[in-house]
Amino acid sequence: MNERVDTKTRILDAAEKLCGKKGFEATSLRDITAEAQVNLAAVNYHFQSKDSLIDAVIARRIEPVNQRRLQMLEEAGSDPTLENILRAFLAPVLELNEEAVVPLMGRVLAESNQFFLDRVYKKHLQPVGRRFNEVLAKAVPDLPVSERLWRLYFTAGVMTHILSWSHVLSEMSGGLCDLTDREAVLQRAVSFLAAGFRAQALFQEPALIEREA
Repeated sequence: MNERVDTKTRILDAAEKLCGKKGFEATSLRDITAEAQVNLAAVNYHFQSKDSLIDAVIARRIEPVNQRRLQMLEEAGSDPTLENILRAFLAPVLELNEEAVVPLMGRVLAESNQFFLDRVYKKHLQPVGRRFNEVLAKAVPDLPVSERLWRLYFTAGVMTHILSWSHVLSEMSGGLCDLTDREAVLQRAVSFLAAGFRAQALFQEPALIEREA
């Protein structure tokens, strides 16, 4: 039993590492079996297919993040501040510091095709996104719905960029932008995004188009 668990974990770790570096579609089962030092039969036994393996890789990292997000919202009380909402959304991701996890999460969030929509957003992110949209509606009640959604998307974009660029930002900034202090990064991101949410809306709410009978 222990051997099976160890083999399954090795496969997950290998897939996570390679998908974080190369992307989900560019990583082959041959790459994964070579990295994990297992044969294809072991992958088929534990996961049946590459698609099922990828789903397991994503769920292993995103579900604990989502649980922590909801926990932080609960701890913030029935009427959380905008800053506490943003902290609950960002902190569980930005606090990740494992070598393989951060590139993987950056890769997951940066996918901009049908793969992300079907395999990541609808399965893992949509319910949590709805919950954050609800609490944001109370924190910034004067913000039109469409503007609130745009700014929530921008928030996800900031988070994605931090993860995706974490390995090169220090060099790009000449060492001025240090991502090793995750709490400082989090505070900067929360302050920046809170100001964005509080900014006056530039556009009116789009008018609803009535359907012809």
